[in-house]
Amino acid sequence: MYIALIVVHVLVSFVIIGVVLLQAGKGADIGSAFGGGASQAVFGSMSTPTVLGKITTVVAAIFVITSFTLAMLASRRPASVMTAPPAATQTQPPSAPAPAPTK
Repeated sequence: MYIALIVVHVLVSFVIIGVVLLQAGKGADIGSAFGGGASQAVFGSMSTPTVLGKITTVVAAIFVITSFTLAMLASRRPASVMTAPPAATQTQPPSAPAPAPTK
């Protein structure tokens, strides 16, 4: 389940990047905030939510949920392989040394 959640998280992050890049920029509207007479708020008036805006909200919510879930699952996993007791190893008797090469 942990690996599947990581895959979903990575895919959702790519989707949110794509959706945000597809949205129209608000660079032209910001000029009205600094001296334009038509602005109604500091950053312009709120427009009606678009389909991309709604998709961004849903994908961002999924991203936050997967982030929290991965954080909770990661806290339950062992932090390091060094915290586990060492595995019992079998010791083998030393082998005979290799014969020296003759010339």
